[in-house]
Amino acid sequence: MDESEQINVIDVKITPYRFLKPKTTEKILNEIYKLKGQQRVLIHGPSIPKKVFYGPGKGHVVNHTDRKEINVKGCDVELRVMVGEIIVTVDMSELKEFMNNLKDILETHMPCDYYILIGVFTRTKTTISDYLKYGNNFENSIDRRYIGLVDSHSKTSETIKVIK
Repeated sequence: MDESEQINVIDVKITPYRFLKPKTTEKILNEIYKLKGQQRVLIHGPSIPKKVFYGPGKGHVVNHTDRKEINVKGCDVELRVMVGEIIVTVDMSELKEFMNNLKDILETHMPCDYYILIGVFTRTKTTISDYLKYGNNFENSIDRRYIGLVDSHSKTSETIKVIK
């Protein structure tokens, strides 16, 4: 692997001991986006569908209190999951300062205990799903932050929200 192919980012996974409410998620994400060194932020958790997909209640509207729109960095984002993890991709050269600032943010805004893991939790190389979604020779035509994030059957607008 030559120097241009080396990975210069690392992921920081924040896992609270319970699911975060939309208001708390909004506060934490807005503070994380202010930090120097962050390159992308992902939220994970169980899906909150608009309608029941199967079973005797198929087609009924799901009235879940956590499916709300939050405002992150001036951009409205609809929460489609109960937030159980936040993964922040950070530039390796900024990691130490980022972690110090992140701990301050979490101590101020996190309502419960949590743990932080540092490692590689997201894809860094193209996957088969990327080729299914974008076709051959797509690597230079899309933002590198999308690599490994796609579901070949979904519309990207449904699963990824770009906040700049």
